[in-house]
Amino acid sequence: MSRNTLEICLKCHGIIVDNYSRIECDNGFCGRSCHRKCTELSEDQLKVLDEVPNLRWHCDTCLGRVQTGAQMSKWLEKSLREHEKRLEILEQGLVKRSKHDDPTRTSPLCPFLPNTVGRKAVTTTVVFVTLTFLLGIVLATTTNLFGKTLNQSKIIDDDDYRQNIPINSTIDLDNIGGGLILRFVERQQWLAQPPQRDIPALELPVSLVIALPTNSENCNTQALCVLRVRLLQSYDIESSQKLDIAYNFLIGGDGNVYVGRGWDKMGAHMNDTYYDSRSLSFAYIGSFKTLQPSDKQLNVTRLLLEHGVKLGKIAPNYRFTSSSKLIPSVTDFKADALYSSFANWTHWS
Repeated sequence: MSRNTLEICLKCHGIIVDNYSRIECDNGFCGRSCHRKCTELSEDQLKVLDEVPNLRWHCDTCLGRVQTGAQMSKWLEKSLREHEKRLEILEQGLVKRSKHDDPTRTSPLCPFLPNTVGRKAVTTTVVFVTLTFLLGIVLATTTNLFGKTLNQSKIIDDDDYRQNIPINSTIDLDNIGGGLILRFVERQQWLAQPPQRDIPALELPVSLVIALPTNSENCNTQALCVLRVRLLQSYDIESSQKLDIAYNFLIGGDGNVYVGRGWDKMGAHMNDTYYDSRSLSFAYIGSFKTLQPSDKQLNVTRLLLEHGVKLGKIAPNYRFTSSSKLIPSVTDFKADALYSSFANWTHWS
């Protein structure tokens, strides 16, 4: 209630020299001041007014222009009694609450702790034990299922086709696929950029499947094969001015099949419209003039051919052949070690 400017007392009209001798009307719409001695309140009443919260002093004007301090004293005493009554009710409520939550009362669940603490401790312990038990069940079940997944029939799903592998076969966890199952690495997985424009569709099923090398460095992990495929696409688009990576599928040394243009789009593997529009290309990542393809690459080739026939993308009486046999003059198609690996295959010619 302090102010720094001089004011005129509402009663004696004298100047109020300092804040210690003044009292201000607590009516928000008034704000008039008066000497404390002019209020006709006793020292005890003024002391109570200073110390007790929620007690307010109103000037005579706000009290209805009563000219004596007697009625102000009565009003102040009434306010004080109401305040004391509120304190008494509050105190009784605290007493009842303290009796209800008596910390000296022991809990039958834990006799050495207060009732509320004992219940909380036991409840927390039960919840913790239950969650630990459930977590153990989940971990055991997950581990068991994961072990069965690795040691029993391994199945891969692509276009609702499932290919089984032998029970108890060894699988490289860093290279899931490994030629034992047909696993596709889709375009978004090897970070393919979109084709430059729409690619013509193939007329399916095709009766010709062409094997050829990429003439790049080989690879034996998915991370390395992804790099090889991504670089091949960049070269085909930027240097060879092709619409996309040239091949329909690429087969890595890791035993995975990397989707190039896929089953339904015409490749640009032969640079010859006649063959490109009538065939699917299986490009083997690496150079195979003297280096044989890995067993993983050969195994997954069988699975990919069977899969294409089941999907209706490859005709049942298809011909599997080498690019160098179709166009012998192109030196880039030379890969004798690759082609000799298919010499005893039924459809190879």
